[in-house]
Amino acid sequence: MNLIKKLFHNEIISYLIFGILTTLVNILLFELCCHSMPYLIANVIAWFFSVLFAFVTNKKFVFHSHTNRISQYWLEAIKFFASRIVTLIIESLLLFGFIQLMHWNETIVKLLAQVIVIVLNYVLSKLIVFVKRKQ
Repeated sequence: MNLIKKLFHNEIISYLIFGILTTLVNILLFELCCHSMPYLIANVIAWFFSVLFAFVTNKKFVFHSHTNRISQYWLEAIKFFASRIVTLIIESLLLFGFIQLMHWNETIVKLLAQVIVIVLNYVLSKLIVFVKRKQ
């Protein structure tokens, strides 16, 4: 049990664990939606719900961000969603380029794009969203 606690206190390990869970949420929703609507719309729906999941888990378990005022909470949420919009645009461009223009498999492209998105999201979260405030 102590090993599990130590792992969850390591920021990068926690980010990877919750990043994998967020990716699973994203891919499962994408796959569910992709069969009944265009893939770009399915991607936005999957993105929205996975970002909600990611915000809660990143704030609480990865970056251990504590906000004392509601304004601080909303500022983090806005910065989190804004940074995720940037990576959504990058991911959508990758999906469009490789699926629409190059006719690659949707699932394979989605998985490869997620690797890029996970790395970018960590950097943006660390440097912009969950910045440690001096006490």
